[in-house]
Amino acid sequence: MPLPLPKTREDIRKVQHARKRIAVENAARAPFFKGRLDHIDRDRLDDPEEWAKIPLMDKEDLRTIPPERFFDAFCIAPREDIAEYWRSGGMTGRPLFYPRTFDDIRYGLVGFARTFEIAGCGRGDMAHLSFPLGIHPAGHMWARSAFPLGISVNWVGAGAAAPSALQVQLLAQMKPTLWMGMSSYGIHLANLAEADGLDLAARGVRKLLCTAEPLSDAKRRKLERMWGAEVFDNFGMTECDMMGGESDHHDGFHMWTDMAVIEVLDPETHAPVPEGTPGLLVVTPLWTNHATPFLRWNSGDIVVYQDHGATEGPFSVFPIIRHAHRTAGFFKVRGVNINHGEFEDALFAIPEVNDFKAEAISEASGLDALRLSIEIKRGADRAVLAREVARAVKATFELRPEIVILETGTLAKEFEASVKAPRFQDRRE
Repeated sequence: MPLPLPKTREDIRKVQHARKRIAVENAARAPFFKGRLDHIDRDRLDDPEEWAKIPLMDKEDLRTIPPERFFDAFCIAPREDIAEYWRSGGMTGRPLFYPRTFDDIRYGLVGFARTFEIAGCGRGDMAHLSFPLGIHPAGHMWARSAFPLGISVNWVGAGAAAPSALQVQLLAQMKPTLWMGMSSYGIHLANLAEADGLDLAARGVRKLLCTAEPLSDAKRRKLERMWGAEVFDNFGMTECDMMGGESDHHDGFHMWTDMAVIEVLDPETHAPVPEGTPGLLVVTPLWTNHATPFLRWNSGDIVVYQDHGATEGPFSVFPIIRHAHRTAGFFKVRGVNINHGEFEDALFAIPEVNDFKAEAISEASGLDALRLSIEIKRGADRAVLAREVARAVKATFELRPEIVILETGTLAKEFEASVKAPRFQDRRE
């Protein structure tokens, strides 16, 4: 790997000192930044007040660039240096494709490899990888980063490429020690395995590595029960790289601060917030900026920063962040705002509920209603559990749902074409 793990905070300071200047100089080459950085003293970037003079970037800024002009206005690498393209989340109304140079890839693999190391994975492990492959970077970058560590990878891909039934068969036959995918898809696979009479908890997978969507405590506990494995969450973004991972203490993401400048700021004033106070996460990539010079990128994430985590190993050199809040979807039914994340937490906290789908529907009377379809654990009393779930939803959200109990595996098949389960659907006419 081209970037060794820093041994001290001083090592990190030296890397940031050198690379912050390069980050600003790279950005200054892009037409997008014309006139935006002229007032910055590049010899004083270690001074927090000088660094704070650099304007924040956010999704609204990218929306000002027509997609057909993105490569000319924002990107700085010549075509011959481009190794591949990563799909963004569609900030301009349709997806952008970020070019990545060969140097970007070399350093990007470091960020992904560290997630294996901090989770205690290494030579002799075999991973079943269920992330999308191709223009979505997480899957292929994670797979490639495993090889220098002696970790073998079965490049299965997401459910749209390799049907979930086939994935369950491969898990049974290949007996991997690691599973890698989005947490919601891990639940789908476990539900499908249960429907087929397969106990995943007895199949030897010892660790699950997840990313790309919020992982609540309830969802983590559910995954651990269903797989009989330890769950490690990880944090990254297409604009930067895989930026952090959990240790076995699971107290937050250790952020690779030798690879990105991490700031946690007041959402209104953009001033730094004290340690332990929720704030806006702003990042500047230091090594994956050869083509897309993101500078002080407003991620939109609200996090809590902590200077030291619980681990005492080599990754203790890095600070941690924890998600305090992530913008979540909601729909309103009969005047009640139902937050999708809170609803998911409430349902997954009931051990007998394997999976669910919530639908806002229109009744014949013209009134809105909430239909909740659930799959339940084998042996559970259907009538009793239906009443319990209805009471739990009513107590938390002041709305009594219509309960539909489905056969085990129904939702896994319905969600087959989606990597992230479409559990919340608004079907009102």
